[in-house]
Amino acid sequence: MFKDFYKGKKVLVTGHTGFKGTWLTLWLKSLGAEICGYSLAPNTSPSMFEELKVSEGIKSVIGNILDQDLLNRTFEEFKPEIVFHLAAQPIVRLSYKEPVSTYETNVIGSLKVLEAARKCGTVKAFVNVTTDKVYENNESGRNFEETDPFGGYDPYSSSKGCVEVMSASYRNSFLQEDGSYAMATARAGNVIGGGDWALDRLVPDCVRSINKDVKIEIRNPVAVRPWQHVLEPLSGYMLLAEKLFTEGKKYAEGFNFGPKEDSVLTVANVSQKITEYYGKGEVVVHKVDNLHEAKLLMLSIKKSKQVLNWEPVLSADEAIKNTVLWYKKFYANENMQNFTLEQINNFQEKAGL
Repeated sequence: MFKDFYKGKKVLVTGHTGFKGTWLTLWLKSLGAEICGYSLAPNTSPSMFEELKVSEGIKSVIGNILDQDLLNRTFEEFKPEIVFHLAAQPIVRLSYKEPVSTYETNVIGSLKVLEAARKCGTVKAFVNVTTDKVYENNESGRNFEETDPFGGYDPYSSSKGCVEVMSASYRNSFLQEDGSYAMATARAGNVIGGGDWALDRLVPDCVRSINKDVKIEIRNPVAVRPWQHVLEPLSGYMLLAEKLFTEGKKYAEGFNFGPKEDSVLTVANVSQKITEYYGKGEVVVHKVDNLHEAKLLMLSIKKSKQVLNWEPVLSADEAIKNTVLWYKKFYANENMQNFTLEQINNFQEKAGL
């Protein structure tokens, strides 16, 4: 399905130097898309974007989404048909330290990207990536549906809730007339996969500890999250973009892209599985502070199944195994661009894409 659709399409990806953005850009490149990336420079070392030389063969603009002039020029010069907006300040704990910049980047930055897309006049489909944390979480144990109210306890979560409200307002105010693009929001949970080296994320924290031969310290062992391999939600974003492009505003809504029911695991479960598949590592609980983090968070994917005919294909075990294998090969100095493309191709075959 994707092989035919994305070939030759002009696709702009914001946040292309980040973890999800790198995977998405590499996947789109493999499908023959013409890509422009717009993002800050990679902020981790190592960086998957740099290690895999993803900038080769694409137009890569290093800039801030708060820079409206640079955004406008980039859109006007590249003339994208499809936009994936992933650029964000994505870390919950950092949002407590930097609340102002979190809201500026996530809310005002998203608005500026929407404006650049509207002004350039060539965009047909816009996928606005938010998070599963946009919902008002009362820890009820019920899977969140797209019609549930938005909220957010911490600055990151509430900033993304604001993006959802702002996006709906923007759609109603500016994207109703003929010729305007179709914009949908995409909400996914805790994604895992090789190449993530961000701070305060479970998998990279575990991998760093294992490779330094120190104990893995986890903060909230009983916290429940919907874990999924990064390729799962990306396949949903790409399918949604295709629907928006070919059928327009019919699909201009919010969609959840979560994992299978058996992929909802505790932090302790995932940490232990990582050590098992890695073959080493010891997990200990270390409570460093009292910052609030949700204990329970699960998504309903009924709408995505029924409306988009999308559903996840990997179990939690498969996602964790694939992730651990990526890091083991990286630290064994193997060709990671080839191996990453191999994982993408294997996923495509399994998912029937």
